[in-house]
Amino acid sequence: MPDMDKWPTGRLLSTAARLVEHAWNERLASIGITHAGIIALDVLASQGPMTQAQLASIVRVQAQTMGKTLSRLESHGHVERVRNVKDRRSHLVTLSDAGRVVIGRAHGMENGLLDRNGLDPDALRNSLKRVIQSLGEQVPVEVSEPLGTVSDPELPIEETLRVTERSAS
Repeated sequence: MPDMDKWPTGRLLSTAARLVEHAWNERLASIGITHAGIIALDVLASQGPMTQAQLASIVRVQAQTMGKTLSRLESHGHVERVRNVKDRRSHLVTLSDAGRVVIGRAHGMENGLLDRNGLDPDALRNSLKRVIQSLGEQVPVEVSEPLGTVSDPELPIEETLRVTERSAS
């Protein structure tokens, strides 16, 4: 393991985020969902049906990226896409009953992810929320590339770490 004492805080944070996301994706795969998928489902659960473009904007990814996520969710029965009666050119994405069930299961899986190493998940969450709140106003609403592009769930963890190392240089 490299000497992390010399790493800048941003590199520590991004590497930790990628490792947590990878570990969570491994758990989520057992129920047919990814981290990106659970984020989309959470938004639909809290805000109701919306277009793919609206969902992509809220999650801060490109519509094309959201389309791929929604295709996976739809193939597993977690969402349904129906023609938008207000604009026949678009579809509304709605959360299915199966999607509601998988949200509960995914959140249960997340709960044990960090606390097994003696970390206080609530303290960590509070610290991360403070970071997001303090820096969130500086982040542009429009993002040209999807957030977490490097953290592709299809990449093995070794490649994720290599990409993290390169992006930190």
